[in-house]
Amino acid sequence: MAERLRDAVSPYLRSHADNPVDWWQWGAEPFAEAARRDVPVLVSIGYSTCHWCHVMARESFSDPTLAAALNERFVAIKVDREEHPDVDSSFMAAASAFTQQLGWPLTVFATPEGKAFFAGTYFPPVTLRGVPSFGEVLAAVADAWAERRDEVEATGDAVAQALAASTRFDSNPLLSDDDFTSIVRTLAGHEDQQFGGFGGAPKFPVATVLLGLLDLGSLGDAQAWALAQRTLAAMAASPLLDRVEGGFFRYATERDWSEPHYERMLYDNALLLAAYARDRRIEVAEGIADFLTGVLRLPGGFASGQDSESVIDGRKVEGEYYRYTDRAELEPPALDDKVLTGWNGLAIEALALAGRLLDRPGWIDVAREVADGLLERHRRADGTLLRASTGDRMSEASATLEDYGMLAGGLLELALSTGEVRYAIVARELVDACLVGGEDTSSGGVDAAAALTGGALPFGVPGGPDPVLAAHGTALAHDPSEGAYPSGSSAIASAAYRLYLLTGDRRYRDASERAMALVAGLARQAPVSFGSAIGLMSALNAPVSQLVVVSDDPNSPLVAAARRWMRSGTVSTAVTSPQAQAFAAAGFELFDGRQTADGRATAYLCAEFLCNLPVTDLAELRLP
Repeated sequence: MAERLRDAVSPYLRSHADNPVDWWQWGAEPFAEAARRDVPVLVSIGYSTCHWCHVMARESFSDPTLAAALNERFVAIKVDREEHPDVDSSFMAAASAFTQQLGWPLTVFATPEGKAFFAGTYFPPVTLRGVPSFGEVLAAVADAWAERRDEVEATGDAVAQALAASTRFDSNPLLSDDDFTSIVRTLAGHEDQQFGGFGGAPKFPVATVLLGLLDLGSLGDAQAWALAQRTLAAMAASPLLDRVEGGFFRYATERDWSEPHYERMLYDNALLLAAYARDRRIEVAEGIADFLTGVLRLPGGFASGQDSESVIDGRKVEGEYYRYTDRAELEPPALDDKVLTGWNGLAIEALALAGRLLDRPGWIDVAREVADGLLERHRRADGTLLRASTGDRMSEASATLEDYGMLAGGLLELALSTGEVRYAIVARELVDACLVGGEDTSSGGVDAAAALTGGALPFGVPGGPDPVLAAHGTALAHDPSEGAYPSGSSAIASAAYRLYLLTGDRRYRDASERAMALVAGLARQAPVSFGSAIGLMSALNAPVSQLVVVSDDPNSPLVAAARRWMRSGTVSTAVTSPQAQAFAAAGFELFDGRQTADGRATAYLCAEFLCNLPVTDLAELRLP
């Protein structure tokens, strides 16, 4: 029946191709069909490694009776949230008007104009603990559409208006030293004193918060550093870490980190690799890198994740594969082999950073190979990005701000780790493409004054938001939310700030500050939800320090010092003489005039581009 899904790029959509449900892929056509038939739309959102998505597919979407009712009275759309994150964000925000139990599968009912009027998550096949069955929900929604259409449409209009209002944010002062002290105190108050981590069950790794704490710790906040270290240690000693293949599971269902939800995601492990490398926990970092390179690595990049379910003794079960220490004869859980630009950018950055900090050049080589492949396959001739691919097939989904920001961040770290300016040039082009108004930020789009007073983001995606959402008026103008990984605005603002450190071009810092001003108030209120923004604001608040070591001897102690040094608000790199000249020629001001002194390795330590006299002896290098 679901023939429209059979040739989908998304493995998640293809897994529903044999359902008796007459599924449509995301686009304008199913909404037009709903208008023609005068029926509501069911938007079902999930992802390939989602356990409860599999459960609902087996229980409800494979049921011929339920499918017949769905086909008769609805137009059904299946969406991969990872392929269309903006669609997921929009409908997730709408769903919050109907339930506080948000997650996936996300089940949303909307008008043919795309306005949500009822939503939930997983609905069981029979009524269970007060949760209505999926069949009861379908009947109630269809009856409401037929008998109380005015109420339904009024609800959809009200939710759409509330969403439009909710995406306008006031500009606030950036976080200060006092704010950071208060934030660390708040996070420490949420720490589980017995088992580590934050809060009770379910318990997530919240890697963005750990990285933000490490940023604050690098600036001298001992409480922040100790809190991050305790959490990293607790997680490394817990069942959340797979000790056979490396890599962390998505979350634990129990407070003591036991009974993990066994999917292993690219974004979690990329961010945690960076965190463990910064904390110099070498064995854990090696395990994560092994998982990325040995399990998730594909010819076109990294897979999005690995499923929680596997086939053991002919039966599909969750987590059973991971209970075996000898897995050689077992069929591993399936990979979601969808290659996402943004998430691969996170992996590129993590491998390059960890490779630099821990002296693992092989990890940097993998980051380079993946970056080269992505730039060849996911970047169009006009410089714009593609969101996703599977094998040789490219998704039609729009690239998002996270794709531009995360890939730019990965390329900048790769440029600093390899000394190859070509990656920094592409990163600058990606950020420039997103700066509202383009190269001239004083004209077109949203100017600085509007960004400061009207809540508009100083970055935008080339080509604009998802066209279907835009046509319905339901696209989120600015989604600052940070769940398991950085928001698009935090990612692009972070890349812009690092470009400022390399170029001295103030417009990059200004744009970064304006973006963070829009979330500063939210970060003060709910720091556990804005770890990346907190980390970036710590950099914006810190004194700027820059270290460039020019050496044609890779074994120089000064080179080693430059590779190991990392502090929020700084940039550090070691390059050869020709590489320094190439950076300078490409307009990266930090490298202008940087050369070896009498052929010896030479270190330039700068503050806001004002540099101390160069030194050639490690003992003379005084890092702040």
